[in-house]
Amino acid sequence: MAGDNSLQKPSVTSIQRRGITADTLPVFASSLKRSLTFPLGLSDQVTDLPQWKANARHKLWELTLQKTVGIEFDPEILSEIDRGRYVARKIAFNLTVESRVIALLLIPKGKGPFPAAVYYHDHGSTFDIGKEKVIESWGDEARLQSSKTWATKCFSGLYPGDELARRGYVVLATDALGWADRGPLTYEAQQALAANLFNMGSSLAGLMAFEDTRAAEFLASLPQVDASRLAAVGFSMGAFRAWQAAALSDTIKATVAVNWMATADGLMEPGNNQLRGGSAWHMTHPGLMQYLDYPDVASLAAPNPMLIFAGDKDALFPNASVKDAFEKMQRVWHAWDAPDRFESKIWPSGHVFEADQQNYANDWLDRQFRCQ
Repeated sequence: MAGDNSLQKPSVTSIQRRGITADTLPVFASSLKRSLTFPLGLSDQVTDLPQWKANARHKLWELTLQKTVGIEFDPEILSEIDRGRYVARKIAFNLTVESRVIALLLIPKGKGPFPAAVYYHDHGSTFDIGKEKVIESWGDEARLQSSKTWATKCFSGLYPGDELARRGYVVLATDALGWADRGPLTYEAQQALAANLFNMGSSLAGLMAFEDTRAAEFLASLPQVDASRLAAVGFSMGAFRAWQAAALSDTIKATVAVNWMATADGLMEPGNNQLRGGSAWHMTHPGLMQYLDYPDVASLAAPNPMLIFAGDKDALFPNASVKDAFEKMQRVWHAWDAPDRFESKIWPSGHVFEADQQNYANDWLDRQFRCQ
């Protein structure tokens, strides 16, 4: 109808001529980001904290796309060496219905039960070693040399799992799917692996989340372990895994997370790993951001103790976004009337977990579990 502007077609100059930015973002990314309100995060309207936590955890589990079916762990010892104050074992156990895996287990000598830690390895685009990054291996010279290089690069030449074992902790480390005994994986193949799992009704990130809670449950089941003193510890992607597992499972009583925390908005910036595909698939639950931001997820571990680190020179996690996330998390522990159970610390360092940081974290963990 003449004069009815509602029926006029848009001019060609207003038609979108470019759909994707140089950073592989849709050109309407800013609009999508503004729409994210994270409705399941803690708000002033929440009056029942346990119910809020239960609802948010339920949604998180739903988004993992996992059928959380259990199976007997049925562990067996494959080999064992004596390391003086503790014994190192290579074991096999049923992690899930589909996967029987090899793990490294450190057990202190003496009378237990002992405090314990499940140690989650990082990503690092290095797939020939996984569990060997955090616990010194044996019987495979190539892996041992690779792990020594990794320890020098990230951990001041130390194996952080062995450092905890020397303090009297039972320590467990498993491989995430694609690493070490569960490989081989390459950086380029990660996207295909994620797509194939989606095609089979599963999720790469969701599988890792489920397997990580199962690893904690296995550790808690061991007779040498005091299940009331069981921690999740991790560096980089391992930190993500640690606070995520603590958010999903009451088995974990304390968390040490080193160098993986920021807001989603702060990470969706040019050059960040979260925009590159590849490694991001291990930490991407479809639809999560419609409900919870990363600090919201980690805060589901409250009111249990959490220590979380960042480095002020860590190029992967912008400082402003890290601080925003830490402040958001601190408010949750305050709401639980447990502000002293949450500690965040930004170190003058890069993306590393060096000796002084390890000592600080291990001392903190000792205090939580009254090991001193």
